[in-house]
Formats: sequence, structure tokens, C-alpha cells
Amino acid sequence: MLTVKRLSIAESVILLEGAAQKALEMNIPMCIAVTDEAGDLIRFDRMDGAKISSISIAIDKAFTAAAARNGTHVYNQLCVPGQPTFGIHITNGGHFCVIGGGLPVRVDGQVVGGIGISAGTAIQDQECAEAALHYFYEKTGYAA
Repeated sequence: MLTVKRLSIAESVILLEGAAQKALEMNIPMCIAVTDEAGDLIRFDRMDGAKISSISIAIDKAFTAAAARNGTHVYNQLCVPGQPTFGIHITNGGHFCVIGGGLPVRVDGQVVGGIGISAGTAIQDQECAEAALHYFYEKTGYAA
């Protein structure tokens, strides 16, 4: 039998708080999604003024980061014509996202969830996701 570590609702709120703080600092209203280790949505927030089109993108980024166990920016670099992973972006019902801003959440080396941020540029989304993880580890005392 397997024992699965998974983010709690309270821990997902910590990630949302960390991302929102960074988004406010950047002056960019963001869509923020947090998933469990399988990529299923736990929590979602759309900050006032965040792009409506970024709702599904943030959710897809969090799904991809958790389910694929990698940052979405990694697949952006690999999903180009001629590369072996080209076409991965149309898998999983089109929910596999290759735009930066999705990161897996790890505790003691094990993926326990994912966070996806959308509404800025891919670089801004990535920065916001990284800040959320930093805040999470600081607040919880967990090791990545």
C-alpha cells in the first residue's frame, strides 16, 4: 500500500497568501491555483482586476506542475518542433501547459501539490510562483 502526502487546505491558503503578496508587490493582479499531488484543484483565487482568460491558464499550470512533477517552464523549452516532447501541450485534454508560472510543491523531495500563476508575463508568473513557494517553506518550516 502507498502512503500519499498531500497539501491540506490550510497549506494551500499559505501558498495563495505568498503568491498574492508577491503579486501586490509587482502591482499585477493574478489568478492563483493550487492543486494536490495529482493535479486536482484544491483552491483558486482571482485577484481583483486579474484577467478572466488567466483563470483556466493558472489551473492548467498548477495541474501540469503537480502531475508532471516539473515546472511548466521546463516544457516550454522542450516543446518545440523537432524535439521529442513536441506535442505534449495537446495531451491531457489540452490541459498540459508549457507556459512558465507553474511549479510543483515538494516536501522532503516528494511532490505534494502544484501552484499555477497567470495574468502577467510568463517570467512574472514564474517569479510570483517562486515567491509563493519561498513563503510556504518559510511559514511551514518544511524542506523542499
